[in-house]
Amino acid sequence: MNLVVLTGAGVSAESGIPTFRGKEGLWKNFKPEELATPEAFRKNPKLVWEWYDWRRQLISKAQPNKAHKLLAQIDAVIITQNVDGLHQRAGAKKVIELHGNIWRVRCTSCGKEYENYEVPLREIPPKCKFCNGLLRPAVVWFGESLPMDALEEAERLAKSCEVFLVVGTSGVVYPAGLLPFVAKQHGAKVVEINPESTPISEIADIVIREKATVGVEKFIQTMLNL
Repeated sequence: MNLVVLTGAGVSAESGIPTFRGKEGLWKNFKPEELATPEAFRKNPKLVWEWYDWRRQLISKAQPNKAHKLLAQIDAVIITQNVDGLHQRAGAKKVIELHGNIWRVRCTSCGKEYENYEVPLREIPPKCKFCNGLLRPAVVWFGESLPMDALEEAERLAKSCEVFLVVGTSGVVYPAGLLPFVAKQHGAKVVEINPESTPISEIADIVIREKATVGVEKFIQTMLNL
């Protein structure tokens, strides 16, 4: 079976990482425009980095859950909207990160990008190890375009797969939210795992109304019958 998986914040929620739009979402006490935009970073890089430092500390304590581990064991490419790196820590070999990775930094001066696992950060905002320029998180902020190579590969996979599994995503963040529709238009069966209804539910061939850990296990148990 040619299977492609799209994951969102819901797959990491059971690892203790808050979702962005749930009742305990990361935006509950903060405004996105104050923290996750290029404009916010230009205005106050220290504030933005203090928030990202808090997030990095939270994520560093999290462990891949059963959903991450099960998805890592099946032969599928994982397209993720998450920036936490938990799919890779669970052992997944084929991961396309649409929104970047919180454990990577990019220099605003020399443009070099590299991994940084320092928790907590010794200096806020951190400086580039190559040129001492100002670093930013290597993630996609609101108002920024997705990395073209990752998006093109995700679209190619959506068009060519037999089954497109969607786990724990609200389906309202674009262009990632369009991928299940692209897959459906090209003949794939769409399976959604989410405890709540989303725009994807309307086109899904199978809907599993469970949290990610339970839903992924149920999917794997039945996938041979798809």
